[in-house]
Amino acid sequence: MTTLSLFPLLLLPLVIIITTTLTIPSPAEARGGQWQLLQNNIGVVGMHMQLLHNDRVIIFDRTDFGLSNLSLSNGRCRNNPQEQVVKNDCTAHSLEYDVVSNTFRPLFIQTNVWCSSGSVSPNGTLIQTGGFNDGDRTVRTFNPCPNCDWQEFNAGLAARRWYATNHMLPDGRQIIIGGRRQFNYEFYPKKDATAKNIYSLPFLVQTNDAGAENNLYPFVFLNVDGNLFIFANNRAILFDYNNNNVVKTYPSIPGGEPRNYPSTGSAVLLPLRNLQKASVEAEVMICGGAPKGSFQKTLQGSFIGALNTCARIKITDPNPNWVMETMPGGRVMSDMLLLPNGDVLLINGAAMGSAGWESGRNPILNPFLYKPNGVNGSRFQLQNPSSIPRMYHSTAVLLRDGRVLVAGSNPHIDYKFGNVLFPTELRLEAFSPSYLEAGSDDLRPTLVFPVPQSQTKLKYGQKLKVRFQIKAKLVKNLVSVTMLAPSFNTHSFSMNQRLLVLDEVKPTNKVSSKIVVGKSALVYQVEVTIPSSPILAPPGYYLLFVVHQEIPSQGVWVQLL
Repeated sequence: MTTLSLFPLLLLPLVIIITTTLTIPSPAEARGGQWQLLQNNIGVVGMHMQLLHNDRVIIFDRTDFGLSNLSLSNGRCRNNPQEQVVKNDCTAHSLEYDVVSNTFRPLFIQTNVWCSSGSVSPNGTLIQTGGFNDGDRTVRTFNPCPNCDWQEFNAGLAARRWYATNHMLPDGRQIIIGGRRQFNYEFYPKKDATAKNIYSLPFLVQTNDAGAENNLYPFVFLNVDGNLFIFANNRAILFDYNNNNVVKTYPSIPGGEPRNYPSTGSAVLLPLRNLQKASVEAEVMICGGAPKGSFQKTLQGSFIGALNTCARIKITDPNPNWVMETMPGGRVMSDMLLLPNGDVLLINGAAMGSAGWESGRNPILNPFLYKPNGVNGSRFQLQNPSSIPRMYHSTAVLLRDGRVLVAGSNPHIDYKFGNVLFPTELRLEAFSPSYLEAGSDDLRPTLVFPVPQSQTKLKYGQKLKVRFQIKAKLVKNLVSVTMLAPSFNTHSFSMNQRLLVLDEVKPTNKVSSKIVVGKSALVYQVEVTIPSSPILAPPGYYLLFVVHQEIPSQGVWVQLL
């Protein structure tokens, strides 16, 4: 393992937040969260990140940035005559970060992964697809084991996939949608080896703005009816991917401003609840972006303020409409992450410009915390700022302990560490939401079962008895159990992100029994029902949390099969 920092990795960060003059244009007072520098130099830009079920995060940038700051192991070098920058490269462009030990090791990538996409298969293997140049039709897999490395399969895709979006499906395959000049989709693996694997999607033609596109990395979510919600530019469809049929066309977002790359906003499927009901409600939220024409104006040196609105829509309603909200400030290139307690964190990004080379200005250092169940108009809370600008090509993922890992930022065609407005950023940091503050320790559940190290296998529809301890007095009606699917994060969108609030089994008391253990500790038990269908929760690894008074436990890995 390689390590370049003396900071220990702790659940609760010890670093005092550094005040900065780069703040968002908002009078609100920052009041939550802490930042911790984990590594001063990981050698690679965190353009893409995925947490795996061994508590390691796969990070990679692109092979044509030039020489990175991380050497490959054992004198290994990458020889690639098709490479456009360095044909003999002895530096790494991918790494595996060990969350527990706060160390990392270089990984070997042969073909270019620039602006690619990915999903984790049901068995826990990361399947990463596409990229640029010699990598645009490549499929790469990473198996989470101590000394594993990337495996690459050239021509594994039917079409070039650059700026595409992936999503896991109920049958364990993944769908790969769009990409630059690709108005179609395909599956991996193919359902039938002899069948075609490119299917036309005219919606991507209809949402393509001349000279800007504004529909790359479309926002895709598996709806509770088995169809896909696909949002591109400023509008969305409900799509039956099996029959290549548009089931519903949703109204455009009020104002008609674009929300996808390069006018990059972000989106989440809000937590799914009441999963045992005959009709489950699903709601999507989209925030930020850049006004139409912003990208073209950045090419002329003019930078427009980012959009300060969010839009929510209940995609399961018969006649759905968007409900608009205003953020504390405009954001472009921000990431939206679901937290274990159902809150949404908006982090990274800029207040002006768009995504793209040298196209953003005025970094936003303050995250926003959003409480979906609050009163409209008072759901946002401004969080304490980082000292590190996170512009184009930044990323963020939730970790098992509830922190958010933050990496990346490189708005340049190559690595540039000086004499530029926003140098290439190689520092790795973590944001700890306020639920990790020491003052909440007595309220924080500690999971007893499922056993944290067991990676319990779950079946659809099974009853699960979750046991946990709490030091403080338990408030029974403020206990919940959630399951979260870790996401593949790049370009301000977290693919496959999904949070399920599990239904408890009757009787409806949140705590159905309690057992005295020893003389001082109480173990509480709540029985919940695992989702009954892979449409609600595609097969694979999830993080399971107990939440008490909005304070989550550390997660435990479970595998839904």
